[in-house]
Amino acid sequence: MRVVQVAPSVTQKASGVSYSVPSLCRAVARTGADVTLHVLAPPPGIDLSPAALVVHPVAGVLPRLSFSASMRRSLAAEARTAEILHTHSLWMMPNLYPAWAVEGTRCRLVTSPRGTLWPQALRHHRWRKRAMWLALQRRAIRRSDCFHATSQAEVDVLRRAGLGAPAAVIPNGVDIPVAEDRPSVRDAHRRLLFLGRLHPLKGVDILLHAWQRVQGEFPEWELFICGPPDAPGYAETMKRLASTIGAERVEFAGLVQGNEKADMYRSSEILVQPTRGENFGMTVAEALSYGLPAIVSKGAPWSELESRGCGWWVDKGEGPLAECLRGALALSQQDLRDRGAKGRDWVSRDMSWARVGAMMRETYDWLVGGGSPPGWVQS
Repeated sequence: MRVVQVAPSVTQKASGVSYSVPSLCRAVARTGADVTLHVLAPPPGIDLSPAALVVHPVAGVLPRLSFSASMRRSLAAEARTAEILHTHSLWMMPNLYPAWAVEGTRCRLVTSPRGTLWPQALRHHRWRKRAMWLALQRRAIRRSDCFHATSQAEVDVLRRAGLGAPAAVIPNGVDIPVAEDRPSVRDAHRRLLFLGRLHPLKGVDILLHAWQRVQGEFPEWELFICGPPDAPGYAETMKRLASTIGAERVEFAGLVQGNEKADMYRSSEILVQPTRGENFGMTVAEALSYGLPAIVSKGAPWSELESRGCGWWVDKGEGPLAECLRGALALSQQDLRDRGAKGRDWVSRDMSWARVGAMMRETYDWLVGGGSPPGWVQS
């Protein structure tokens, strides 16, 4: 089977789409499919093997839309021989070219919105997106033979947008680290971890206010906030907020990657993600893979944290978060490790890249060959 994947761009930062799309390409390629990923320049400098990578130049006109005649021509040629064309994200020209390419061919179009239709995302540049939807994006996305959603909540978003094609609910995968004994930490240094891009959507302000409410009750705990700034001036604004409200024992650690990020997970006891809204939350899956229980707001689709006993799924806002923190921070190290072990078992079984790649390959096979859909496909 020939599978062509398309993304506007990927980088070496190894997070979000830049992590999940290349990893998905590798995982599907390991099922025996012939997989090629098309992206725009600059080249990402990543090893995509056993998949292949094609990089296209971008035209200078209207750079935010990322016109590329090279990509458009190449995808049109690919669609004549490929069985699957799978596009990721919306609102840019590379997200329109695949729908145009499959017209008049037998190639099936799969679309992964990647959170771009969530209300919070639509409010960003809303008038530009509205114009794009009416002019081009609506017709293109309705050409999809199947959607890929990372959660049931994202399927609900698709249906509210009037998009009725079948939807395969397949989570993002995660690289499962080698199991290691978590080091015992001294009572004077217990770590609560936030890890993610510093953006208003992620709720760092909510976290700081909630932390300020409970910090005096747990002097042995400290809060680490890790991640790159992703909105102009936001990181400095959050540092000033921490100082203004008297949030103590807060460390803004900046971007952590590779071994440094792994060490941060291993030296922490709880992950906290008070997001205002997103379709998945890769950091949660990563933390669980390292054996950390997680506190996640209901802005992200992680209800199973509670049913599986590996974390907490709380209402949005500083009040509910503060109340949850009071209970979680009072637990012993062993209690937290027991919860974390349940989370690691869960993601190892259901969210490894081998499992995700096999699910996606079976979805592709169904789209091409017909028959009964896999159990994770909703009509």
